[in-house]
Amino acid sequence: MQAFQERGAGMTSRLISVQTGQARRIQVGARSMLSAMGKRGVDGPVPVMPLGLLGDEQADLSIHGGLEKAVYAYPSEHYAFWREARRQAGVSGIDDSLPHGSLGENLTLEGLLESQVWAGDVLRFTHCELQVRIPREPCGKLNAALGFSGAVRAMAQSGFCGFYLSVLTPGTLSAGEAFELLPGRRSESIPRLFQAKVFKHLRGT
Repeated sequence: MQAFQERGAGMTSRLISVQTGQARRIQVGARSMLSAMGKRGVDGPVPVMPLGLLGDEQADLSIHGGLEKAVYAYPSEHYAFWREARRQAGVSGIDDSLPHGSLGENLTLEGLLESQVWAGDVLRFTHCELQVRIPREPCGKLNAALGFSGAVRAMAQSGFCGFYLSVLTPGTLSAGEAFELLPGRRSESIPRLFQAKVFKHLRGT
C-alpha cells in the first residue's frame, strides 16, 4: 500500500465544503441500484443530528449510515489523485472537474489525512463535535460514481479511503470553518483498520 502523505507543520485543519445527497438509481455493470453518492455542496450552516446531516440520505443502511457511520469525511488532498486516475482511464463527460462530494463524502477536509487519524479521535468544530469511527470500504458503486472500473482497486491500493464519524455533539457545520483534532486512546489507526478491511475483502470473507 502506498505511503500516506504527511501534513505540513503549522497547517490548519479546515472544513472545505459540506455535501448532502438524495438516493437515486445508478447503473453498476448490468445492475441498477440505489446510491446517494455524488453529493452536492450545501451553503451553511447545515444542521447535524445523531443520524447525520439534515437533507442527506443513505441508500443502503447495511453499509452506510446509522449512529456509527452518520457522517463521511474525505481529505481534499486526494482529489488530484482521482482526477489523474480518471484521466489515465480515459474518463470524459462525467463532470470532468470532479467536484467535492464525488467520493460520496459529506465533509471535504483540508489538512487532515487518514494517516493522522485514529478511531476514537474527535473533530471539534465551532458548533459540533464528531468522533472518528472506521474507514470507508470501497464498493462497486465507487466505480460507477467515478466512471472507471479500476476505482475500487485504486482506493484499496492507495489507502485514500476517508473515514466515518459519529455525532458526539449535535449542532451545525459550515463550509470554511476551522476545526481541532482531539486525540482519543489511539489504539487503532484508520490506515491499519483499512488494511484489515481490504485484506478481508480480497480474501472474500
